[in-house]
Amino acid sequence: MEKTVGPAYDKATGFTFQGQGAGSGALATQIKGKTVKADVFVSASPKVNQTLEGSANGNWVSWYASFASSNLVIGINPKSSFAADLTSKPWYDVVGESGFKLGSTDALTDPKGALSVTALENAAKSENKPELATIAKSYDNVQPEESLVGRLQAGQLDAAFFYASEAKAADLTTIPLTGQDLKATYTVTKLAGAPNSKGADAFIQYLLGKEGKADMKKFGYDLISPADVSGTGVPTALESVLGR
Repeated sequence: MEKTVGPAYDKATGFTFQGQGAGSGALATQIKGKTVKADVFVSASPKVNQTLEGSANGNWVSWYASFASSNLVIGINPKSSFAADLTSKPWYDVVGESGFKLGSTDALTDPKGALSVTALENAAKSENKPELATIAKSYDNVQPEESLVGRLQAGQLDAAFFYASEAKAADLTTIPLTGQDLKATYTVTKLAGAPNSKGADAFIQYLLGKEGKADMKKFGYDLISPADVSGTGVPTALESVLGR
């Protein structure tokens, strides 16, 4: 969004993109609490939109479109003393070793963090590794979404959970979550009372149009085409790009 889609959107439309990245749940809380103003909300989980729906939640969202997905993977630091094991053994045999530093985001505020906990708990059961369940319950590994890539690249972490798309954008070395199929499903919506209504429409039109889809494919997103729309009240200006 920041390095590719945003600048391309600016050039194509004449509007100015300004993004704020964080865990989807955290952003939804900020929107609901009116501590941040936004025109468009992009989430990594359809469920997060439900926290902004209805009068009890401020009626911020009445519809959303699922437009892409990306698998959960593990990004590794190639200079880590555990790197050789990570690339030659199943991940669940390595991340529980003494001294291993594994990063994830907060499961309470970010869908990726919740998926990371699921991955650890699943492996703890299927591989009979109770130490992974302990890691899943610990907050010692929790890092801010905004700094997770930097901490891994700086050597502060041996590995961390990422979506394949963001790992590719950051040029990270990754390994698959052997035995599991966990993924983010990305959604987009125009928020009620968007300060820049025309800019919001133009952004969603760009993101889900030919150029935006090409950008997403380049970074490894699995596209949902046409986008899967939930709810009611899609703006007239967006009906065509959403296949309505």
